[in-house]
Amino acid sequence: MKHLTLLALALTLIATICLGAKSPYQAVLTHSRIRGRPHGPNVCAMHNIQGTDKKYFTNLQFTTDMYTDRANLKEEIDGPGSVTFFAPSNTAWSALPHEILDALVSNVNIELLNALHYHMVDRRLTSEDLKHGSSFTSMYQDFDVHIHHYPNGIVTVNCARLIKTDQHATNGIVHVVDRVITAISNNVHSFIDTDDDLETLRTALAAAGMTTMLESEGQYTLFAPTNEAFEKIPPDTLNRILGDPVALRDLLNYHILKHMQCAESIVTGMPMETMQGTVLEVGCDGDHMTLNGKAIITKTDQLGTNGVIHYINELLIPDSAKTLLELMEGSTVTKAQQMFVDTGLGPLLSGSEALTLLAPQDDAFKGSMTMDGEMKKLMNNHLLKTQLSSKSLYHGQELDTLGGLKLRVFVYRNNLCIENACIAAHDKMGRFASMLTVDKVLTPPTGTIMDVLKADDRFSLLTGALQTAGMTELMNQQKLLTVFAPTNDAFNTIPRPELNRLLRNRLLRFHMGDGMLVSGGVTSHTRMQPLLGERLEMGMRNYTVYVNRVPVVEADLMATNGVVHAVNHQGVSRSIGAFTVLVITRRLASDDAHAHACSRQ
Repeated sequence: MKHLTLLALALTLIATICLGAKSPYQAVLTHSRIRGRPHGPNVCAMHNIQGTDKKYFTNLQFTTDMYTDRANLKEEIDGPGSVTFFAPSNTAWSALPHEILDALVSNVNIELLNALHYHMVDRRLTSEDLKHGSSFTSMYQDFDVHIHHYPNGIVTVNCARLIKTDQHATNGIVHVVDRVITAISNNVHSFIDTDDDLETLRTALAAAGMTTMLESEGQYTLFAPTNEAFEKIPPDTLNRILGDPVALRDLLNYHILKHMQCAESIVTGMPMETMQGTVLEVGCDGDHMTLNGKAIITKTDQLGTNGVIHYINELLIPDSAKTLLELMEGSTVTKAQQMFVDTGLGPLLSGSEALTLLAPQDDAFKGSMTMDGEMKKLMNNHLLKTQLSSKSLYHGQELDTLGGLKLRVFVYRNNLCIENACIAAHDKMGRFASMLTVDKVLTPPTGTIMDVLKADDRFSLLTGALQTAGMTELMNQQKLLTVFAPTNDAFNTIPRPELNRLLRNRLLRFHMGDGMLVSGGVTSHTRMQPLLGERLEMGMRNYTVYVNRVPVVEADLMATNGVVHAVNHQGVSRSIGAFTVLVITRRLASDDAHAHACSRQ
């Protein structure tokens, strides 16, 4: 078998690939994802990865050989010894900007020789030697080349993707890369320091005391907002953050990853943890990659000795650097935001007071809201006097509001609720305050269960029945109860003699559960112990609570000693008549039969 030198190997690579050499090509697919255009002058073959619909194009030609000749490097490559050559593909050379390519091939070919030497290592390195995180000294001024492996199968050399590996020759080995790699001599901060387009970022890093970090050893990834990105932020917001060292550091750390992430390794849907502690979400906008749905990555893989820089055209502001009002912007609580502003609470939400905002979702607001004193008081009761997270809440806890009320916390198997409103989204922890998104507008209690029933004309018959039965004290006591309250329509559907007989037998106690259960605590199958009878069975279907298969027409009428859920005439007539009454009458019949049996004995 004829042995090949490195140069001869370069001359045969394209022919080998076009003839379909399967084994080397399929081997590299286990390491690297190969991309290309489906048409054009450099396409010679298309390969399909078995078991997938992914197709990749190989576009290797011999520009590298031409430049090797021009740089008078042929004799060195063909000579004795054993070297590793990371050879750029033809497409890699054509992708270089013309001004850079012109600079390389001019100047008596010195720059071109240097560039090619940077692609060479003075020892034989197989793909097995190219371990993640390894570095090898190149033949250009002892500058290192850096190897990285990524979970999506990509292997890079200074962020250039390996597209074909282990092409052996008698005097070395060739690995083909998809771009021309350049020497790395400066750290990440030095790169920022010399680019006028990053002047504002440079100033911000200095103000935050983070210059030293980006000069130190490490493997950082910096998504660098350009001057234009900073200019898009409202001046008041930007000045506030720049003047707040804590917020500024959080903002900058939100743009930095603790590890090096070349552009080829970043894929859609991938969460990337930042040094600030939260994650960036990767997406796509046409052909452009985005961060958090908006920041476009405009320039990639600007390499430093301690990391890589990708330019972005939007500033990424983490929640931890935002005020309450900023947390509400662009979210599902825009109606609540407008309500707070309209009631004059905007300055408070833009300030530095430690607060927790209970923000109802937009669909929690039904109909029009009148801006009056009562509404302002209600909005004040959505603000708690201290900064809290949902993780710090516990069952039975009482929370003080700016409106002067105490709100109760209820922890259920499926939900965490504050009065009638339950947590509906992840917490947003701001610079000074936090926002908890809730599914309803709060209706804080204003009296006992008896007070709630008396204040609602729908329950006048129930109120009278409770008073007649001597249950007023029970409805006013501090013990927490859940009352499924029959409306007047419900009472009117039952014949009076039958109703009187049932009421004499303490029927109303069957409508009262022991404990506090708001609608948010009801699952598809929830049971509650009534004050009389075996159990109440509840469920939730299409956002409606059912008790013993009867719909609740209005839930969560909050009281200081419990909660009232209204059931309509169908509910009570059928629930009381067809179920509740059936249960009671059967029980009464059973008791009567038992009494007769005892008397006969």
